Amino acid sequence: MILPRGLVVSCQARADNPLHGPHFMGAMALAARDGGAVAIRANGPADIAAAKAAGLPVIGINKVFSDTWPVYITPDFAAASAIVEAGAEIVALDCTERRRAGEHPSVLIRRIREDLGAEVFADISTLDEGMKAAAWGADYVATTLSGYTEETMPKPDAPDLALIEALATRLTIPVVAEGRYNTPELVRDAFSAGAHAVVVGTMITNPREITRAFVRQGVPA
Repeated sequence: MILPRGLVVSCQARADNPLHGPHFMGAMALAARDGGAVAIRANGPADIAAAKAAGLPVIGINKVFSDTWPVYITPDFAAASAIVEAGAEIVALDCTERRRAGEHPSVLIRRIREDLGAEVFADISTLDEGMKAAAWGADYVATTLSGYTEETMPKPDAPDLALIEALATRLTIPVVAEGRYNTPELVRDAFSAGAHAVVVGTMITNPREITRAFVRQGVPA
């Protein structure tokens, strides 16, 4: 098992973000390492290669957006292969059974493990999806997509701690909490619910959104 127990920092910035690009994401990864993170989650080959300088395990994703398919997180084998080549030891992919351009997640999991020699981090939204991903051979199951699929919308403000507990009591593989863990108290709650690791992104690596939250909640109208 590559992923240690602890805090994972998601270092991602969309194209419209002033911090977009490998230079900034590499710096974010270094800062996260120095702050005590045990691993980095990064998107795309360039950012993953930059994040490797921090010397931590990298959970790589490869977002491929489409007007046709709802699945965009590492949707096919080519997307997975590109991020392993860039240095990701762990490949995260959408393991819901929604329509996608690439192979079914059961096939992708097997190919990533056997052909690429990488561990698989299954992003799921429900207990059933998590159980299936584990049965297909995923090394980790993460609650990343809870609140973001048709079955789990509308997205709540709070993280899905109940899903963490349900998965942790049923699976023998590590369960990872991700999605709306925006305070240290919620991170601690996730570990208490049975999480092996917790992924935090926006509230650590997105100063624009952090600023917006302060303005929205703290500045009088």
